[in-house]
Amino acid sequence: MRGTAFILCLMMGAMMAQAQTAAKPATGAKTGTAHTAAASTATKLPPGVPVVHAVTKTAFALRYQDIKIGTGEPAQANWIYRVHYTGWLAADGHKFDSSYDHPRQPVMGKDGKPVLGEDGKPKLGDAEPIAFPQGFGRVIPGFDQGFEGMRVGGKRRLFIPWQLAYGAKGRPGPDAAHPGIPPKADLIFDVELVEQKEMQMPIGHPGMMGGGMPGHPGAPMPPGHPPVTPGQPAAATQPGQPAAPAQPAQPATTPKPAEPATPPNPAQPQQ
Repeated sequence: MRGTAFILCLMMGAMMAQAQTAAKPATGAKTGTAHTAAASTATKLPPGVPVVHAVTKTAFALRYQDIKIGTGEPAQANWIYRVHYTGWLAADGHKFDSSYDHPRQPVMGKDGKPVLGEDGKPKLGDAEPIAFPQGFGRVIPGFDQGFEGMRVGGKRRLFIPWQLAYGAKGRPGPDAAHPGIPPKADLIFDVELVEQKEMQMPIGHPGMMGGGMPGHPGAPMPPGHPPVTPGQPAAATQPGQPAAPAQPAQPATTPKPAEPATPPNPAQPQQ
């Protein structure tokens, strides 16, 4: 009996030693997994770009919240968007612009005259969305890029950092009642993609540049590109319409040679 008990003790000790030996690789595997996870967070570089050892930092980013998912077609790049919006300063919540506050057109009757209300004044129609060509810099970058992934009918809240808005200088307003955008002002926009349509661009068109406030009359634009008017695309260079070709210069008309003066009649001989 004693011999049998001694053999059982030896067998149990051997089994425990094997269990401890098997547990060591598991610990090593866990450590290796942690290193792999840490390595996977490093910036992936394409071949040919040398690796540097430094902390990656994010300077700024465009953030958004989808308030309502649209049911229409997805937003297309470089199409004309018709958009309702309201913008606030992120610092104090001051509303600086809204398409709903823009002047509204009177409702016209079948006779072509404005329909009058009970107060005798013309009835005004619904607020018109603004229209702008997406991807051509006609609005601030954060607004231009903020419709990615949306569908027509959708509503979204954009959190635009000042680097993607009006930059370090801001945008002065026309008067004290409309002070404009302060320097380095982060903005918040609620936007709704009402409609979109394809924009036909002529071959070799130089594109459109600028950086005006969405739908804000008088937004600064380069020569030849008027500001976006609420509810209307730019007129002089309307997206999708080729610019009127320059008329060739007419050749100068060759002046006719001066006709010689009529010589005086010779004196008639006297009778």
